[in-house]
Parts: sequence; structure tokens; C-alpha cells
Amino acid sequence: MNTDPYFVSSRFLKERFNRFLPNSQAFSLAIILLVSFMLIYFLSDLLKPVYVSVVLAYFLEGLVDRIENMGLPRLVAVGLVFSGFMAGLVFLLFYLMPIITQQAVELVQHIPAFISRMQTQIMRLPEKYPQFINENKIQEIMFTLQKELLVYGQNVLTISAASVVGLASALVYLFLVPMMVFFFLKDKNVLVGWVLQYLPRDRHLSVRVWEEIEIQIANYVRGKFAEIFILWVVSYITYETMGLNYAMLLSVLMGLSVIIPYIGATLVTFPVLLVAYFQWGLGDDRFMYIVIAYSVIQALDGVVLVPVLFSEAVNLHAIAIIIAILFFGGLWGFWGVFLAIPLATVVKAVLTAWPQIDGHATWGLGSNGT
Repeated sequence: MNTDPYFVSSRFLKERFNRFLPNSQAFSLAIILLVSFMLIYFLSDLLKPVYVSVVLAYFLEGLVDRIENMGLPRLVAVGLVFSGFMAGLVFLLFYLMPIITQQAVELVQHIPAFISRMQTQIMRLPEKYPQFINENKIQEIMFTLQKELLVYGQNVLTISAASVVGLASALVYLFLVPMMVFFFLKDKNVLVGWVLQYLPRDRHLSVRVWEEIEIQIANYVRGKFAEIFILWVVSYITYETMGLNYAMLLSVLMGLSVIIPYIGATLVTFPVLLVAYFQWGLGDDRFMYIVIAYSVIQALDGVVLVPVLFSEAVNLHAIAIIIAILFFGGLWGFWGVFLAIPLATVVKAVLTAWPQIDGHATWGLGSNGT
């Protein structure tokens, strides 16, 4: 038996490598994952409109397939779905966004009044609880708060100065993204065939893994869009009926809060309750009605919407979800946060499948890999 340290080390490394990549299909899967990650990570700034278009086309593909299954040609199905997509985009840009922007501006303009009222309430605390807090401490807190608001205002001005560049980028997106979405849907088979010719031929394992996670990802993303829409509509009707200020802005925040599980619902609670407090005060029954309505909407979301919309989604631990949000959100911003759970599902599926691979088994495929 050869006991040479170099030989033992080489043999150990070879065994580890063979364990990690036991066959050509595992090697192909690793290459596809590595190349995909590098392309998305290093070229995200240059090709972001392309990635956004691919994601949107993927979401819309399910609707195209359903219309095709009804017997209509693909081009007609694509035309119908794309028309609906453009109608939604026009509604978002020319109806919803102006309302949200106007209410956001009004809310920012009222912040000084909110701060003044809050200061008045806080300055009464030393009278009520002199043993816990004094006037000097209150003044320090208010000075710090005013200083932070000054810094925030300067940051807003800086962002406004750079808004011209952002506007130019938005115009490019508005032109390029819808056009690319249409062609991705229309020429899906041609484009997929073009990509496949550059992938490894021995990719049966990669196809198997993709097929196992595709349904879960599609169900999750489409379910998340439905959850956002339902929460937005229900919240808007509720807040508008009850006379709450900034109803559209707050309802949109309610809908978007579900993008970040656990964290989003907590963050959106503060603006809703603060607006209701400054509008009516704690002693008004309408404030309590808003609290009750908000609690009921959140409860119905957790008890009814989530089980119905995500019954086929893979269960992930809360820690895994938070880590995925932090990791992918740090890499790709909004889309990273939105797709954090589907991407975590992909990671989980690959990690779960990998130990099942050995030098003799090929996921139930024949000995020749077919």
C-alpha cells in the first residue's frame, strides 16, 4: 500500500471530486449553474432589461399555454396576453403611479406637522412620568430627530438631482422591455432551441431537476402576483370606505409588503397606524376601526390567501427565507427580493438531489442516459 503523503492527498482529493461530481450529468449541471450565476451576477447592470424581459415573459408564458390549450394559435394567444400586459402597464403608469406619487408628496409635506404634533405629545411625558424621563432627555431626542431629518432631506435632494439619469433609464426600459417580452413570447421555441445548442449534450439530470422545480416556481410567482393584487384591492376599498388619508398609497404598500415574508407586514404596520393616529388620534373610534380592519386583512392573508395560493409551494424554514432575502436582495435588489423564495427553492432542490447521485445511478434513467 502506497503511504506517500502526496499520493494519499491526491487520492483523497480525487475521491472528494468524484463524490461531488460523480458523473458527466452532475458535471453538466454544475457547469450550467456556475455559468448562469456568473452571467447574471457580472452582467446584471448591462443586461438588466433583458433579464427583466425574460422574467416577465416567463410569468406570462403560463397564460399563453392555457389559451393555446383552448385551441387558438400561439400567435393569437401571445397577442391576447401581450395586449393584457400592455393594458396593465398603461394603467400602472398613467393612473396608479400619479395617484401614488401625489399622495406620497402630500405625506412628505405633512411630515413637519406630524413631527410638531409628536413633539407636543412627547414634551408632556416629563409631567406624567418624571421618574422615568426628564425634559433635557426629550430635547436631546428631538435634536437628534431633527438632525436625521436634515440629512434625509439632503439625500432626497441628491436623488432628485440624479433623477434625470433615472428618467432616461426608465424611458429606455419602457421601450425595450415590452418589445423584448413580445418577441420572447412569440419566438420562444426558436430562442430556447438556440440556447440549448450551446448547453452540454449530457444534460438529462439538469432537465430532471428543472422539471421538478419549475412547477413550484411558477406557482409561487403567479400566486404572489395574485396575493399582491388581492391585498391591494381589498385594502384600498377598506381604507377608502373608512375615510383614511392616503388610501391608495397605503394599500399599495400593503400589497407590496407580501414580497418580503415576515418583515414586510411588520414594516407596513407603522405607516398605516401612524397615518390613522395623526388623522384621528387614539381616542377616536375610527382609529380602533382601522386597527381592527388592518388586523383582519393580515389575518385573512395568512389564514386564507397563503394556503390557497401556495398549497403546492415548497415549505422553507423561516431562517432560510430570511437568509435568501438578504442574499439575493443584496445581489439583485428588488428582483432578488421578489425571487428570493423561488431561488431558495432551486438551491434546496439541487442540494437535496445531489447526494442521490452516484457513479452507477442516473436518476432512474437508462444505463445509456436516455
